[in-house]
Amino acid sequence: MNIIEVHQLSKTFDLHILHDKQITALQHIDMTIREGEIIGLTGRSGSGKSSLMKCLYRTYLATTGEIRYASASGVIDLVKADDHAIIALRRQEMRYCSQFLSVIPRVPAVDVVAEPLLRTEKNKEEARARARTLLEMLGLPSGLWDAYPVTFSGGEQQRVNVARAIIAKPRLLLIDEPTASLDVRTKDVVIGLIRDLKQHGTSVLCISHDEYTLSTLADRRLHLQAGRITPTVTEII
Repeated sequence: MNIIEVHQLSKTFDLHILHDKQITALQHIDMTIREGEIIGLTGRSGSGKSSLMKCLYRTYLATTGEIRYASASGVIDLVKADDHAIIALRRQEMRYCSQFLSVIPRVPAVDVVAEPLLRTEKNKEEARARARTLLEMLGLPSGLWDAYPVTFSGGEQQRVNVARAIIAKPRLLLIDEPTASLDVRTKDVVIGLIRDLKQHGTSVLCISHDEYTLSTLADRRLHLQAGRITPTVTEII
């Protein structure tokens, strides 16, 4: 079963400060994501990868086309859905993990990670315990668990970001460069955790330029070039 079906999706930006010049980021995108499938999304910088991911999460509103998402309560078009429906899906089923950690400055790392659980569960101590377990698996020193991530290095922030993205086991995970800035050991841990999500039925769209991550993690690849998906799709055997 497909969890995502994208039909003729396009996205343009109107640059008002440049006399309403139009920039086309995505053109006529058709794609699917199956339940429990991990797709590696590749392409050069500026090819439209992040724009596509943000359209799926509805950070960007697509200009044309449809994105049919098979939610737990039925199929919904993410292009036409109202904001309340999108917010509910983000709380309950979808997770977007960008390259960069964005958090409230004075919140400890363990609470940053536990926050997605607290949206649906009330036991704060159990959520924090699960957060500590993930941070330990990802090699973040225990002395940093109660510190503020805004003071961390790039690699340490990456660990917090990944832990927060996966802790609630979303149905759909959109993740951008999850292993950038990480050492080989921690890359393997992240790959293992994402593949564990797959075993629970999570579907994953992963942007990566790292061949090791792609070859180890992805079931299938989609390649973007100038805002279009190229005909070549690489299956991982």
